[in-house]
Amino acid sequence: MLVEATKLLPNLLGDCVILNGLIARTWTRPFSQRGLLLLIAILALALIGFYTVTDASRVENNTVLGAADYVGYAVCHRITERSFTIAGRQLPLCARCTGMYLGVTLTFAVLALAGRRRWINLPPPRVLAVLIGFILIMGVDGINSYSHFFPNAPHLYEPQNWLRLLTGMGAGLAMGVIIFPALAQTLWRDQTVRPSVGSYRELAGLVTLALITVALVLTEQPVLLYVLGLASALGVLIILTAIGSILLLIITKRDARAVQWRQVVLPLLVGLIFAVVQIGIVSFARYSVTGTMTGLPGL
Repeated sequence: MLVEATKLLPNLLGDCVILNGLIARTWTRPFSQRGLLLLIAILALALIGFYTVTDASRVENNTVLGAADYVGYAVCHRITERSFTIAGRQLPLCARCTGMYLGVTLTFAVLALAGRRRWINLPPPRVLAVLIGFILIMGVDGINSYSHFFPNAPHLYEPQNWLRLLTGMGAGLAMGVIIFPALAQTLWRDQTVRPSVGSYRELAGLVTLALITVALVLTEQPVLLYVLGLASALGVLIILTAIGSILLLIITKRDARAVQWRQVVLPLLVGLIFAVVQIGIVSFARYSVTGTMTGLPGL
């Protein structure tokens, strides 16, 4: 399945020749540019994370994590017992939302690096059915988990954070695979009429990468949690920015006009501003009512 995962990453890995399960890579210039920038960003976050987690006071007062907390606060219950923690400080999102928005970030990154930035079709029905199944599974686990707030309510099994993370990741993949082509269709004039994920094999590759990401979270290694926690908060911004940009372009009747990247900067920037304002309003309103950044009173 790891070989299948590489089929979604031709521009990231270069031209791959698969022989007897081995991958021979020929690096291309697009990889040297995009891949190097991605690698630098990941290494920079890892170094910042290493510096931060070596001192509990730096973890508690970290500005970047603090900003990510506000992002998570707008969309997540942030119940401490249902969240992963770094040195006692919970991640910006609960276990389920961490998985969900990590799935969004992962999907957008993989599809973009795979050169599918203008691919506008949804997956074929058989693949879409699997993705919808991921969402339904998360829904079942969510209802079962919620039932534990009420001691006498029936429930199927004992909830676990690892299960919340896993089912959230599945739903996040579905969200990313559906929203990514919708955004491409709204942005670009020159479109590629192909599905963002076109087969079970491609989906299996994406799922493999998602399972690796879940495994990294479950190591609960502080530096990894720092990087992945921020990546999950980024997923919130990605999905809200995408939705905001889509609405803006449709309402102003300027959809499907961009030819070059510089022409999508403004709608994406407006979408990002929309996301930040929305997060600010929701977070302010919630804090005004609850008076706490963690959990929900009474639950």
